[in-house]
Amino acid sequence: MDLAWNIVTGNAVSFFGGIFLIISYCVNDPKKAYKHQFLNAFILAISSAFFFSWTGVVTMLIAALRNAMVYHDMLTRNWTVVFLIVTVLLGCYVNTLGFVGLLPIIAVIQITLCNYYLKEIKSIKTGFIINSLIYIIYFFAIFDFSSVAMESLTALIGLVSLFRLFKSEA
Repeated sequence: MDLAWNIVTGNAVSFFGGIFLIISYCVNDPKKAYKHQFLNAFILAISSAFFFSWTGVVTMLIAALRNAMVYHDMLTRNWTVVFLIVTVLLGCYVNTLGFVGLLPIIAVIQITLCNYYLKEIKSIKTGFIINSLIYIIYFFAIFDFSSVAMESLTALIGLVSLFRLFKSEA
């Protein structure tokens, strides 16, 4: 396959995964949000292979597994530490993109800490938004413009959803 075909295919796969990301921002049930985050991460692991981002493949698979554990209420302190260590070690080992390859590692560390410590939907949504901002930079750098668009849209939807939550409580 040539690079242009990989970019087109990777963007198509990423677009499909981005649909689950949007859904995860729209729901107000943490369990449902993590189910959709699992699907998004798993699909983005596949699309990362088309962009030759091995750090993306590894970190997205780790993120998918972590999200499944959060969904099933199995993410303990020990598992959180394991995910953090494995993310750093494997992510750095397979990184071929320099600083750009560190961004998914940073994003997975950030959201893993959020997964463990944040239990309330407003703080979870805030964690998702911050994570999206990191990924927007990363996806732009690897030419995954579909994910840039989806992450930007979901960050905006997340902000609107977060403001609505605050407004409904006032």
